[in-house]
Amino acid sequence: MSKIFPKSANALPLQIVIFITILAGVATAAATYYATPKYLRIGYQPVQPVPFDHSLHAGQLGMDCRYCHASVEKSGTSSIPAAQTCMNCHSVIKTTSPLLEPVRRSYETGEPVPWVKVHVAPDYVYFNHSVHVARGVSCVECHGKVNEMTTVYHAKPHSMGFCLDCHRQPENFIRDPKDVYNLDSQTLADQGKLEQAVANLHQWKVKPPQSCSGCHR
Repeated sequence: MSKIFPKSANALPLQIVIFITILAGVATAAATYYATPKYLRIGYQPVQPVPFDHSLHAGQLGMDCRYCHASVEKSGTSSIPAAQTCMNCHSVIKTTSPLLEPVRRSYETGEPVPWVKVHVAPDYVYFNHSVHVARGVSCVECHGKVNEMTTVYHAKPHSMGFCLDCHRQPENFIRDPKDVYNLDSQTLADQGKLEQAVANLHQWKVKPPQSCSGCHR
């Protein structure tokens, strides 16, 4: 046998064990890290240049999401409001508040307010807001109860599994289109109207992609 296998072959079993151990360790570490809230940005809540209180504006005052995020029904992005939008109200409300100085300065100079993005899709992910809201997917499904947040934070994981859960069973996540921007509304399924939700999907010809090319273009 010594003429068939070199002496170095004696160390092969140990090398295989070491390799498998290292591979298992790397796989475990990767799976643990990529499934953590830190990686998925859950709870991420940056300090903004202006303390815009969504619970006041969208909650207590009942402002429609579309007043500030005007392009959400027409484009892939929801858009961040320009200072002009803020000044439509704040030219007569809290006109001297020091907290609103960045907004007033932006309005006067044309320089945008340096808002910090909370929800950022990776460059390799394609997501179109208008397609989703047009088919009954409410803002709350992806962003949480923003109308109850003093400062907006990253409430949902936005992982591939999170998206696929909806794409595989969209009937569980859609609302009546008139309720999309009512963040206190319930899905049709939660209202006990699952059959109506399924019928709507057929009527609207909703077939969410589950293949890689659907979201990675």
